[in-house]
Amino acid sequence: MTATTSGATRAAVWLPFPADEIDGLPDGFDYLFWDGGPEYPGDPAHCVYYVVPYMKGSEIAVRPMGAMSAVQVVQTLSAGIDHVEPGLGLLRPGVRLCNAKGVHEASTAELTLALILASLRGIPGFVHGQDAEEWRSGFYPALADKSVLIVGYGSIGSAIEDRLAPFECARVARVARSARTTERGPVHTLDDLPALLPEADVVVLSTPLNPSTQGLVGAEFLAAMKDGALLVNVARGGVVDTKALLTELESGRLRAALDVTDPEPLPSGHPLWHAPNVLITPHVGGSTSAFEPRAKRLLAAQLTRFAAGEPVVNVVSTTG
Repeated sequence: MTATTSGATRAAVWLPFPADEIDGLPDGFDYLFWDGGPEYPGDPAHCVYYVVPYMKGSEIAVRPMGAMSAVQVVQTLSAGIDHVEPGLGLLRPGVRLCNAKGVHEASTAELTLALILASLRGIPGFVHGQDAEEWRSGFYPALADKSVLIVGYGSIGSAIEDRLAPFECARVARVARSARTTERGPVHTLDDLPALLPEADVVVLSTPLNPSTQGLVGAEFLAAMKDGALLVNVARGGVVDTKALLTELESGRLRAALDVTDPEPLPSGHPLWHAPNVLITPHVGGSTSAFEPRAKRLLAAQLTRFAAGEPVVNVVSTTG
C-alpha cells in the first residue's frame, strides 16, 4: 500500500457507497463516493483502490481507469469481471483485479431455486391464469427425483447445491474448469459435458464469462440435452447462443429460465420475450437486500488488509 500519491496528497479510495455507511474502514485514506455519475469525485490519478460501481455497465466501469496512474487494486462488487476487462490494458503492470466472492452466493442461489421451482411447477401459467380468472389445475413436474447438472461449480455453484439438498434430487452433477473431488462428490470438466447432458433434467449455468465459456451453450450443447429438460442461466447472457436457444424453445423440446440474456437488457420486440416455455427475470440474481451488508463487509475487510500491507483476497488476475 502507498500512503501518498504525490507530495502531501493522501491516497484516495473510490467507493460506490458513502464511507460513513461502511463500518470498519481503516484510517489513512480519502474516501470518495462515486457511483458512476458524470463528474468524478476527485482526481483519478490519486486513487489507489478503485471499487467499481455496481451494475452500471462496462462503459462506466472502465471510464476512469486510464487516468488511474496510481491504482493498485480494482475491486468489483460482482462475481463476474467481464465488464472491467476492457479497461485492464489501460492500467500499469501489477494492478490486482478482485471480484466479490462471498457477496452474491446467497442471493443468486436463492433465485436459481426460485427459477427452477417456478418453471417446473408452472407458476408463470398460474399468474396468467389469475389475471384471466382461470382455474388452471393440472399435474406438474416436481424437483424431487430430478437429475441436476451445475455447469460452473465455484462458490455460487456450491451454494446452489446447498439449497438443492432438501429437495430430494436424484442426482447432482458438477462441472468446472478443473476436475477435483469435493465432499459431495466429483467435479467434472467441460470435456465431460457430452456424457452428462443427456442425463440431466435441469441444467444450471453459473460459470464466469470468458473465452472458454463464450457461446458454450450452442446448438450442439442444447441438442445433447434430453427432451423436456430445463436450462437455467444465472451466469452471463453470452454463455448461451440466443439463436440456438430460440430454435429449441420454439420447437417445444426444451424449456428455459433466464436471469441473463444476450443481448442485455433484452430489447422490446425481441423474440425471446414471447418464446414458449421461457421464464425471464431482469438480471436480479444478486440484487437483493442481502447484497449491501455483504458488499460492505467485504470492502471493510479488503481495505483493512490493504492498509496494513497484507494480501487482499479474491484476486482473479494481475495486470502485466
